[in-house]
Amino acid sequence: MNNKLKPAVIGGVLLGLLSAIPFVNWVNICCCAWAILGGLLASYVYVKNSATPANAGDGAIVGAMAGGIGAVIFLVVGIPLALVSGAAMREMLISFMASIDPRQAQMIRQQMEAQGEGVSAVIIQSLFTALLLVIFAVLGGLIGIPLFEKRKGGGAVPPPPPSPGGAPYAA
Repeated sequence: MNNKLKPAVIGGVLLGLLSAIPFVNWVNICCCAWAILGGLLASYVYVKNSATPANAGDGAIVGAMAGGIGAVIFLVVGIPLALVSGAAMREMLISFMASIDPRQAQMIRQQMEAQGEGVSAVIIQSLFTALLLVIFAVLGGLIGIPLFEKRKGGGAVPPPPPSPGGAPYAA
């Protein structure tokens, strides 16, 4: 398991920190891109350091480990950052929307005010995001194996040698 831990830590730290940093974390709007990238990185490092060819199960495991590590980092770093920068990020989003469509911006403002700015809302949203990080990191790990593993696996059994004299082998 140690050969999977190092790649998982590398991928997990990357996805956890990038998912927690305000404004940088907006890339996750694109199908949890930081989580997929973390899983891809973990599978790449695993394939590169593995003595034997990696399979899809290895990619799923290393992706899940990276997602779990990243989710913990996201929760530890992201919740305090979200509490500190949440109001500024909301106002920036609303002003951006106001420049595009003022009516849409007003509806978003009303929805955000209805949700509230409480700690419990931030924690619930962060737990849901952490779950998505794990799921998409597994997906990244699964995608990474066929991308990075170019060695032939020993999965198929070779056919029996031909019988002497060229005659078909009779059982």
